[in-house]
Amino acid sequence: MNAEQNSAKLETMSRRRKLWLMLASGAVALAAIAYGTYWALALRFEEITDDAYVGGNVVQITPQISGTVVGIDADNTQFVNAGQTLVQLDRADEKVVLDRSEAQLARAVREVRNLFATTGQLQATLHQREAQLANASQDLARRERLGDTGAISGEELQHARDVYQEAQAAVAAAREELAANRARVDGTTIEDHPDVRNAAAAVHAAYLDYARTNLPAPVSGFVAQRNVQLGERVGPGAPLMAVVPLDQVWVDANFKEPQLASMRVGQPVKLTADLYGGSVTYHGRIAGFNAGTGSAFSLLPAQNATGNWIKIIQRVAVRVALDPTELAAHPLQIGLSMQAQVDTHDRSGARLPELAQNVRSYSTDVFGSPDKLADQTVRQIIALNQGGSAPTGGANRTAADGTVERSADRLAATNRSAVLLPIPAIEIVPAGRAM
Repeated sequence: MNAEQNSAKLETMSRRRKLWLMLASGAVALAAIAYGTYWALALRFEEITDDAYVGGNVVQITPQISGTVVGIDADNTQFVNAGQTLVQLDRADEKVVLDRSEAQLARAVREVRNLFATTGQLQATLHQREAQLANASQDLARRERLGDTGAISGEELQHARDVYQEAQAAVAAAREELAANRARVDGTTIEDHPDVRNAAAAVHAAYLDYARTNLPAPVSGFVAQRNVQLGERVGPGAPLMAVVPLDQVWVDANFKEPQLASMRVGQPVKLTADLYGGSVTYHGRIAGFNAGTGSAFSLLPAQNATGNWIKIIQRVAVRVALDPTELAAHPLQIGLSMQAQVDTHDRSGARLPELAQNVRSYSTDVFGSPDKLADQTVRQIIALNQGGSAPTGGANRTAADGTVERSADRLAATNRSAVLLPIPAIEIVPAGRAM
């Protein structure tokens, strides 16, 4: 009886074991089928990396001239707008140079103006000398006729000949003097005369140096890496601080070589940041691929032509453009860690796009205003010193400062009018016109 019970129990346990094995095998098979299906439909079209970081433009603020720092108007973590003054340099030396160049331009305009006026005077002198020559010629002819009849002495006739020769020499001298003066003004106006243009270029350069004592922000962004101090003497190109426009950041995701085979420009990318965790997902697209691996651009590139060579899988940086709306809602700072997941279903895009496609350009116009104001100042000085009237140029210099002056004394020192010299009543006669 016991033997029969034991045999039945063993048979039941064997059946249960087989059932569990069948169920387990079925579950494993189903899991394998499910995973295979998921891999075939999704996973094989995804490339993932956590070697990804936020990148962006770090705009360095550097002076274009040498000077002593007298003002710092921004500090780290502060947001600044494009064109806002960040650093001010002492402008005393530049003001002296600008004053001198403006005076030299005014003098050059007056001298050239005098050349044009002298041309008219020399033309009148030439006409006078020609009239005197005509009179001397007529007088000589009359006296020669009288000399033939013996009505006048030989001495008187010789005197008439001397007067005629002197008149000829005077006409020749007047013509040479007029030609020499015309050579300096022919084909030009006061504004286009080489002397005036040379002096105007000096004013332009001095004005730009004067305006460059204020260092504006080229772009809007957050100040970082400020290392300039008051009273510090700085030179051209010295980095004083940086401005980072956080609305222009991107992600550089470093993928291994095998992962790049199915990646194309324009493929969608999902990204998460360690800063926000999985609660925030960014949606971007592949913008391009770096031109080389990280080791290729390192300071000391790897030397693989050795006997102890070990193959190491390389990584290539893939630039991912972010959605500006999502970026505005959840800002990112440069250098933050990211995780990137690329959907490679659509492989119709280019592996390496043409350089002319999808190229983002950067530009700023904050440095163009002083150049325009310099031209306006030059035109005002020329107009004021060639007999016309024009408003003073002091307001332009205040505009070039980029800031509102804080005191009446400082405003008076900055709001200087263009150089104006006394203007005599001289009529300017264009070269070639007879008086």
